[in-house]
Amino acid sequence: MAALSQTAKTGPVAAPATGAATATRAARLALAVAGTAGRRILMLLALLALVFAAVEVLPGDAATASAERGESATDLAERRRLLGLDRPVWERFADWMAALPTGDLGTSARGQKVTELLADPLPNTLTLALTAFALTVICSLLLGCWAAARPGRPTDRLISHTSTAAFAVPEFVVSAALLVVLSLWTGWLPAVTVTGGDGRPATWTMLIMPVLALVIPQTGWNTRVVRGALADQAHAPHVEAAHLDGLPLSQVLLRHQLPGAVPAIATGLATSTGMLFGGAVVVETLFNYPGIGSVLAGAVAARDTPLIAGVVICAGAVISLVLLAADLIRHATLGARA
Repeated sequence: MAALSQTAKTGPVAAPATGAATATRAARLALAVAGTAGRRILMLLALLALVFAAVEVLPGDAATASAERGESATDLAERRRLLGLDRPVWERFADWMAALPTGDLGTSARGQKVTELLADPLPNTLTLALTAFALTVICSLLLGCWAAARPGRPTDRLISHTSTAAFAVPEFVVSAALLVVLSLWTGWLPAVTVTGGDGRPATWTMLIMPVLALVIPQTGWNTRVVRGALADQAHAPHVEAAHLDGLPLSQVLLRHQLPGAVPAIATGLATSTGMLFGGAVVVETLFNYPGIGSVLAGAVAARDTPLIAGVVICAGAVISLVLLAADLIRHATLGARA
């Protein structure tokens, strides 16, 4: 009876305490995510300002890049006025940023809306990058877990050395090797991408080599991340206790080691997003893929600041969202342990 009385006295108190602790953790998580999101936005704004400044210091401008032979200095001055190049760069940046919340990315040096110029290439690049990202996640987890399940054995060493070599090879070298083997020698896949009437690759097979060129280096990097994160968890008390309990190795790996390694793995995979977009510029050029890579290359050659900024803001927004998701996973996982 005394125990029941004590439980009755303490029971109602324990529930609010647990609820208060949960609310506190949720508030901390919300503050951490909000702070992280704010930093990501500030970094993106700083990157955009750097883009405007970098194009400004390049030799020439959009007026001279689009000038025709025989144009006079008066004609060039008039074109600069029409493009707003006679105004200070900070003023042009402020105007561009003011229009950004409405979805207006400005007008290119050719007089076309930037949103219209990116309407077809951006989805193509997103398809390429997201497909490569999904395959990178799958392959990295499989290879990293396979190596971690055989620590110190030949399989572990083979995966470790191969993944290091894969990450060390640049995307353009991987692309060239794929072209030689899968196109020139065997003829299995087309060497270049042919677009259909909708501006997309004519067949899905034209995605295979560009995707592989992105997946191979990033799988090498993330396999090592997964393997290292699982190795760090191998000596955790709950993992050693699971081994002592006689649980199968696969069960220990998937149910005890992998959950603790999730924050490090998520961070590594999120950082690969930026590398995938950066590599996509090279890969799209080599395979004639209709993405933002060719748009960006042409915009830099034409000193087309609004178009360059439009590409950067689109790619940066996607990368920031993925990084924010990784931060959310990390904070949620660490908060659950606390």
